[in-house]
Amino acid sequence: MQQQTTWNPATSLSVTAPGVYFAEGPAANWIVVRDGTGFILIDSGYPADRHHVLASLRHLGLDPADTVALLVTHGRVDHTGSAAYFAEEFGTPVLCAPEELAHVRGTEKHQVSLAQVLGRAWRPRVMRWMLHAIKAGALAAKPVSGAQAWDAAALRALPGRPEAVSLPGHTPGNAALLLPGAGVIAVGDSFVTGHPISRSGGPQMLHRMYHSDPAEALAALRKLEGVDASVILPGHGPAVRLPLGAALAAIQGRVPETP
Repeated sequence: MQQQTTWNPATSLSVTAPGVYFAEGPAANWIVVRDGTGFILIDSGYPADRHHVLASLRHLGLDPADTVALLVTHGRVDHTGSAAYFAEEFGTPVLCAPEELAHVRGTEKHQVSLAQVLGRAWRPRVMRWMLHAIKAGALAAKPVSGAQAWDAAALRALPGRPEAVSLPGHTPGNAALLLPGAGVIAVGDSFVTGHPISRSGGPQMLHRMYHSDPAEALAALRKLEGVDASVILPGHGPAVRLPLGAALAAIQGRVPETP
């Protein structure tokens, strides 16, 4: 996990495909997708990552006020951290799956519970993650009351022409976003390639305490079988260049860790 005080877009922002930029944040990631029609953001880190998100756009020579839309893979605070700011400051449309809209708007809550965390807080990795999340503003995150549900036509009209794949289980409306022209898929927390409480890297499921329905989250990955993507951009951990099918096979053959 990178330290928040040392985060630098020059070293933490990478080009994963033409027009697709991956920002590996202090503990959660975001993505910039750019083409001749403008640019969008996918996810936006924790609330305290806002200045990192803004810095990453400016590093690319982009004006944050010109963000065409901010797409949210799911409504947890480490992915919606800057969404309310963009909506209020720049009028940026914030879009998510219809099934996730109540979560993003703040009328439902699908976060990991305090009891789940405290029950494991004696483990150093969990304690460090919990302290970082608190410092990063997890307890003071602001919902996006004006968020709207996407549909296929609205997504196709955006830079990168993203396509949503519904993958419920992490949260009820969790989704991945495929960028078919680039061979890239943003999987959010459907699966990750690393996490502060994990002892290893590579494609893996988050610990079960993070999922609203762990069994459904794992089963939903079957919907990604046959999807043509060779660059995987997770919500946590580094980007990986790996056929999506190989990543799914690795996850299925992996024994879950017990932090």
